[in-house]
Amino acid sequence: MLAIGKALRRGSLAILALTAALPAGADSPPLTVGQLLADGWEIAGFAPSLYVLGSVMLFKHKDRNYFVQCSAVYDPTRSQRTERVVTNCYEIR
Repeated sequence: MLAIGKALRRGSLAILALTAALPAGADSPPLTVGQLLADGWEIAGFAPSLYVLGSVMLFKHKDRNYFVQCSAVYDPTRSQRTERVVTNCYEIR
């Protein structure tokens, strides 16, 4: 059981690292984790999922009165030609 917990933590950290450069959801222009960090947003919270290889990150900015939430999920069923990490970022107002 301990090995499963370590694998999930490693997977969540890998997803967090991969999301820094991946495109996000459906708004125009799409938000990305890398763009948020470059624009001065800070990670306010992080919650790895125990049942799905994914995570949710909450971002805050000192000059804005809303949060941005990003979810990242690793999808092993996708082919190698498409991105296996699916990221969706959106504003919470």
